[in-house]
Amino acid sequence: MRRRTFRGAVAVMALTTAALIGTAGSALACYPSDDHATAVPNPKIRNCADAKVPGDTLVKSGDKTDLIEFTGGVPDKDKTLTITSVAEGVTITAIVVKGGDGYNLYVPGEKGLSETPPWQDLKSPLNGGRQVPTISHWFVCGSKKDTPPSETTAPTKPSTPATETSKPSAPATSETSVSPTSTTAPAAVPAGNESGTGGGLANTGFDNSWLIWVAALLLVAGGGLLALLKFRRKASE
Repeated sequence: MRRRTFRGAVAVMALTTAALIGTAGSALACYPSDDHATAVPNPKIRNCADAKVPGDTLVKSGDKTDLIEFTGGVPDKDKTLTITSVAEGVTITAIVVKGGDGYNLYVPGEKGLSETPPWQDLKSPLNGGRQVPTISHWFVCGSKKDTPPSETTAPTKPSTPATETSKPSAPATSETSVSPTSTTAPAAVPAGNESGTGGGLANTGFDNSWLIWVAALLLVAGGGLLALLKFRRKASE
């Protein structure tokens, strides 16, 4: 009787243990939801080191970043994440999308996932109820090259200096002083004797004073002749 009781107790314990193990297994169960990803049960995954993938954790959900551009992926709200582009110099090695009791591991270039973005509708694995849970968090692994700041090239100075516009020079003023010349006024000539002859005739250089004397003698002779003729006429009467 005691043996049967003991055997029954052992059987009950075994069934109870199996049930507990099955319950625990179902609580941590995750199922593939995307052919491009690998479903991994791990409720505590937080970064790339936990996921054991190469690269650093470049971006986490909730971060403000200029390394990638994305839509969706809002924790406890969205069920999908789409990465539309990656900044220059950034290499993505893995994308982890966590939800429920596990995460989906996406590796660019593997399982049909393109090597370059866009990577669309990334999601968590199915939960125990075979449903896609909302995303609890996500992160991106990879590396980036620091691009040196572009050097600002100073404007090249012209090889020849710019010619200055010369102002018009003032016209040169002649400073030559002209001394006034003293002009000697001609001596006044009495009216009617400008030629120096005492008359209005022009001075031709011919001296005609003797003609005056001849004329005077002729007048005297003529007067004497007339007087003589009158005297004879009276005498004849």
